[in-house]
Amino acid sequence: MSFSLLRQLARRTGTRLPATVQVDSRHVCLSLSLHAVRRLPASRTYASKSKFKSTASFVPGSQQLFESEEARAEYAKTETKMNTAVDWYRKEVAAFEARASGRVTPALLTPVRVEKSRGQAVKLEEVATVGIKDGSVLIVTVFDEQNMKAVEQGIYAAKLPNIVPQRLDSRTLKIPIPKPTVEARNALAGTASRMAEDVRVQIRKHHQASVKKGKYEKHSVELEEFQKLSDKHIADVDKILVQMKKATGSK
Repeated sequence: MSFSLLRQLARRTGTRLPATVQVDSRHVCLSLSLHAVRRLPASRTYASKSKFKSTASFVPGSQQLFESEEARAEYAKTETKMNTAVDWYRKEVAAFEARASGRVTPALLTPVRVEKSRGQAVKLEEVATVGIKDGSVLIVTVFDEQNMKAVEQGIYAAKLPNIVPQRLDSRTLKIPIPKPTVEARNALAGTASRMAEDVRVQIRKHHQASVKKGKYEKHSVELEEFQKLSDKHIADVDKILVQMKKATGSK
């Protein structure tokens, strides 16, 4: 064994060589004494704080396949638009479901928009309160009696089936809610179906606009991911409609 190999072995084992080491061609004779052999202290390693990364910079798995930052940004923007469309439809269908099931809640008047001065349209809840009386009557109380006519017009303009406001005084409207018939439930389901198709069309438009803007190559990863995004949101719309029909027993 050569002296250089011996030094390497000592370094790996953490042993310090004594001052006298005799080496011949057949064997290695080490004159070691206990006081000459010293074990090197084991070193400990610690994680550096600099190695930790903030999750703010993480990219979702669906966007990691994109090669460019522009594609990732467009994907996120399109996803937000599609989510907004689906969430809007979900809220509208929830109101339809409440009416079809016969439950009387203030949510029945959610679609109502009131035209204020200068053509500004606001939600009904911003100009009035909606309460329930006897479990089957909605009571609308207007904050300012000057808005009473605009509130009435807004309720009629919403074209809600069987919703006919009746004045009680200068600030109060009464709206009796009749029990829904089979025909009424089917009519609500029909309206929900038409709205579902409108939302599907809106989702496809967002999809096409993003693909056209990106000018992606045929069979590219970007085209595939945008198609998956569109398919997912359209499937969400279909699921919402099916659940509504099932819950109300409509066709």
